[in-house]
Amino acid sequence: MAEKTVGKSIPKIDAIALATGAEKFADDMRPPEPLECAILYSPHSHAEIVSIDTTEAEKLEGVVDILHYGNVEPRLHTTAGQGFPEPSPYDTLLFDRRVRFTGDRVALVAAEDARTARQARDLIRVEYRELEAVFDMEEALQKNAPRVHDGEEHAVIPVAYRPEQNIAAEIDVSIGDVEGGFDKSDFIIERTYETHYASHCALEPHAVISYFDEQGRLVIVSSTQVPFHARRIVSCVCGIPLRKIRVVKPRLGGGFGGKQEVMLEPLAALVSWRNRKPARIVLSREEVFYATRTRHAMKIMLKAGVGKDGGITVLRMDGLLNAGAYGTHALTVLSNVGSKVLPMFNKIESIRFFGRSVYTNLPVGGAYRGYGATQGYFAFNQHIDIIARRIGMDVLDYIKQWHIREGETSPLFEALGEGKEGVSQVIGSCGLDECIDRGAEEIGWKTKRGKRTGSGDRVHGDIVRGVGAAVSMQGSGIPRIDMASASMKMNEDGSFNLSTGATDLGTGSDTILAQIAAEVLGVEADAVIVTSADTDLTPFDTGAYASSTTYVSGGAVKRCAEKVALRIRERAGSMLGLPADGFSCRDGRAVHGKKSISFEEIALDAMYARDQEQIQAQASFTADISPPPFMAQFAEIEVDLRTGRIRVVKFVSAVDCGRPLNPALAEGQVEGAALNGISYALCEDFVFSKDGKLLNPRFWDYKIYNTVDQPELATIIVPSNEETGPFGAKSVGEIAINGPAPAIANALYDAVGIRMYSLPMTPEKVFGRLVEEGMV
Repeated sequence: MAEKTVGKSIPKIDAIALATGAEKFADDMRPPEPLECAILYSPHSHAEIVSIDTTEAEKLEGVVDILHYGNVEPRLHTTAGQGFPEPSPYDTLLFDRRVRFTGDRVALVAAEDARTARQARDLIRVEYRELEAVFDMEEALQKNAPRVHDGEEHAVIPVAYRPEQNIAAEIDVSIGDVEGGFDKSDFIIERTYETHYASHCALEPHAVISYFDEQGRLVIVSSTQVPFHARRIVSCVCGIPLRKIRVVKPRLGGGFGGKQEVMLEPLAALVSWRNRKPARIVLSREEVFYATRTRHAMKIMLKAGVGKDGGITVLRMDGLLNAGAYGTHALTVLSNVGSKVLPMFNKIESIRFFGRSVYTNLPVGGAYRGYGATQGYFAFNQHIDIIARRIGMDVLDYIKQWHIREGETSPLFEALGEGKEGVSQVIGSCGLDECIDRGAEEIGWKTKRGKRTGSGDRVHGDIVRGVGAAVSMQGSGIPRIDMASASMKMNEDGSFNLSTGATDLGTGSDTILAQIAAEVLGVEADAVIVTSADTDLTPFDTGAYASSTTYVSGGAVKRCAEKVALRIRERAGSMLGLPADGFSCRDGRAVHGKKSISFEEIALDAMYARDQEQIQAQASFTADISPPPFMAQFAEIEVDLRTGRIRVVKFVSAVDCGRPLNPALAEGQVEGAALNGISYALCEDFVFSKDGKLLNPRFWDYKIYNTVDQPELATIIVPSNEETGPFGAKSVGEIAINGPAPAIANALYDAVGIRMYSLPMTPEKVFGRLVEEGMV
């Protein structure tokens, strides 16, 4: 039977409310007269606080409280919103006597109005003793480098953590004989690639509101991706019983990983808890830039040994990840650089991945869409293009010859945490070949590739065109860690309430989960009323990250709906005197041959007539595997030889995300991530002073792509069937950000014959390379 709801591009269930401004975001839900909070940040990259004098600030009328290291209990924790026990080190205090980057927290003022809070903040006098700072990752690893952390910081799981060497995390995984493999190689290609910092640039800044309900429980309304993690971390850091805390995630104006951090919630909670008053913290755009989280900057060395048949026989990847001042996500982002990238070519006999996350006195890296895969694929895809050109083979044919396929595995899956303990994950679905073929046709690969290298076929003047490609894979949740739950109940009219802890970031996950439930129950999606992301009202979910929602949360919803459907069939069988296993749920009715009964009749019978009960169920889901989506992406670019400016003419993304449960929403995710990746590749860049201060913390001088800059985007959905996913689905939210940078870099080489090994590919940097190569 053909599905009725899944696979259809139904509108988002909150679309009209969002378009008309009816939906509420965190700052729309402020209670009357909250305490307004202003945060004082460090002006130094590395310093010890000798003293804090709040005397003048406290004299200001309307100041209610001032928090700093001297009056807040020190409790080490991580701000990373991850499963417990967290893989990120406990290296953070709410307020520390030592500041480790320009923008680190020093104090917080809570006052009766925002203006007073800001004035009081500016009256706080702090005496600092400046310490030597370190900004370069390689310098930070030197024996005599300044130590960013040297106290009681520690890891809570058994992993490599050596703060005395500025090492926040370390991974070393080897398969086969790597050094011997290089000795036997026909030739070796070795390059170093660098990726840069970036801001998430969510339209809504970080915002938290806290207040007390009628029973005296603390309610935290937050623009968070991880409400349940936020509740747990607030409880631990603030010493507030967890049962006294409720966290609510309203509509979210974008997250992209930046709101997977639990940074403001403990501050607002502590202000409210100490003063028994509501509190409000909403960051300015500048604060978001310099005081929250960024994409980790990274340096990757790739060394590949190639055999006589052109295949890579040995590969070594060495990575340095700039953790910044604190180690949030330092281990897991680093791990993803290997686990999401290296299994792509699973036929390599010998492979080593060695990586370190390094503490420096720069802003803190964190979760960001792509989560390490973005950095890794920038290096990997250029390296593959270099090898294919060296052996005279089309890079697409080369990829199709060597990439991982259905029914295959990689030993790196098990080594880096993808699969059951002792068993490597096996690929259950892979449409990458079709993605490559259809994407290549859409971009015009055969007619354009290699035809415009150097000074060939100029469109006009000094403009040269080229095309490039990149492939990637990602994941669908974190195996054996991510868990989601759902509960449902049936109403008298045959509608259903679905409660899920999943967090809709604006992606449309509430709609997707409603479609899954509706499909199982045989009703329209609007018969499913979704409540999500409220720690009091909805069951547990680890949160919206790691591309987990459709696969993991959707798996829980499907299981739950199947239980409800079973109970409906049983009630129908009892009412009609027929065996339950002969019933199916269709069009809001339980159907048995030519006989049927409506859901409304079944619900009324259950609630008011015989053997009264509430038809309801709950279910949870976790997985031993993380089925990867696959993608091929293509860029056609113009390069202006006079300025070095790259203009993307057309960008194509062909994706295998299993079965797309809502094709329009899947396409929106792909196009949003692709544009995000193009912007990251070409113009986004943090500019620091020599002493580590961010100089461009605003959209005025931190350029991001907008609709004016947007090139022609083409998205191709290549359906496959992931048997372990709900109705065959896999993830789609992150993967499309991984390909733009390497695809554009490969297109640049196709156009003018130069390689860009570091991002972003700004006009200044490209023009510099053109000059170096004597092309201008």
